[in-house]
Amino acid sequence: MSSYIASPEDGVAWITGASSGIGRALAMRLAREGWKVAVTARSQDALEAMAGDTAALPGSIMAFPGDVTDAKEMENVVEAVERALGPLVLAVLNAGVYLPVKGDDLTVRDFEKSIAVNLVGTVNCIVPLSRWMKESGKGQIAIVSSVAGYRGLPTSAAYGATKAGLINMAESLKFDFDRMGIRLQVIAPGFVETPATAQNPFPMPYLLSVEEAAERIAGGLKTRAFEITFPRRFSYQLKLLRMLPYRLYFAIVAKATGWSKKK
Repeated sequence: MSSYIASPEDGVAWITGASSGIGRALAMRLAREGWKVAVTARSQDALEAMAGDTAALPGSIMAFPGDVTDAKEMENVVEAVERALGPLVLAVLNAGVYLPVKGDDLTVRDFEKSIAVNLVGTVNCIVPLSRWMKESGKGQIAIVSSVAGYRGLPTSAAYGATKAGLINMAESLKFDFDRMGIRLQVIAPGFVETPATAQNPFPMPYLLSVEEAAERIAGGLKTRAFEITFPRRFSYQLKLLRMLPYRLYFAIVAKATGWSKKK
């Protein structure tokens, strides 16, 4: 198992999906801890506005706009970060979309976009990252998944499938990444208060603010845990549900989400 834990003295942190939500809050948090943070998203204006808010902080933020669905563009971003700021030692691959899916109104587009951003977009970042970190012999990569990846939930057919795929991918890659000196982690948040979760048509227990989520992630990055999951009470409840037979699982989730009352 790789024992490496990145620190600001070692080099640069990179966060994707950083223009809003958890990504933005985490970038600001790391800058307060003294990190030089490279931030990536499609909106250059939003990234540069965030960078301007760090003047009084110990660390700094620099914008590297790009679209994670473009593999070549992500290779260029990784190279540009290394060239401009120094060695990349920490990456939080956070870019993602949540598109609610209803079984009575399916579209191929919702699945295609979810897979392109959440799953393939992460692959487009981790491939060039792993090459740079393998060469230096150390690095830390955290992949943002979700508790929705534990098991199927209403409206999450596309989102949950990609998040389950990220968990499986991280588990599989960890064996080789450990040998290369690269610490690989998976982040599985519960419900976080963002524009995406505002679309959920069911109760969201233990809802956290993006600042609370960023604090939990920043703390988890300093540990040797493979999985950073929160709130733990909610996460462990979902983990227990995974152990139930389907008959009980579907009945409990349908009742808890109000789906059993839908016509």
